[in-house]
Amino acid sequence: MEVSLVYGAATPPGRLSPALDYAGDRLADVGATCARIDLRALALPFAPAELDTAGRGAVEAVARAKAMLIASPVYRASFPGVLKNFLDHLPVEALAGKPVGWLVVGATSHHYLGVDRHLRDVFAWFGAVPLATGVYLTNDDFASGKPGKPAAAELDALAATLIDTAKRLEGWTPGPPPLAARR
Repeated sequence: MEVSLVYGAATPPGRLSPALDYAGDRLADVGATCARIDLRALALPFAPAELDTAGRGAVEAVARAKAMLIASPVYRASFPGVLKNFLDHLPVEALAGKPVGWLVVGATSHHYLGVDRHLRDVFAWFGAVPLATGVYLTNDDFASGKPGKPAAAELDALAATLIDTAKRLEGWTPGPPPLAARR
């Protein structure tokens, strides 16, 4: 099963990257093939018609995958524009009926619901299947730059739930289509 891992930050890797790596390793442990998309390394234009080969490859990787896991920092009580820009390049069909999970890293727990709510709104537009809960980590959840035991347990559960949901949705046709897909 292919899973897209999206590193949704334009900043150099900090705590977010090892958390995504940990989750990716857990997904691989249960047989998933993970394709990591690093938005820091992609220079995405705002107009989809201007996507270069790497940008088109990233969009195709999400469309091909059976599930997606997004890693996002908290940026001004939401997720960063580089992530929104990437999501804007995806066609509705790339996420319609597809399970999506996320992990978020913030300095404190104050902004948890802001990021969660904003991501859910975007995924609703696609008709994606967001997991019931995501993982939100703060500075206190890391030891020596890596997720500590409690954070690792949450990431384990996130990876297992994402794979289980993707398996349960195989062959499922969602309906009605999201408003964005109606023509």
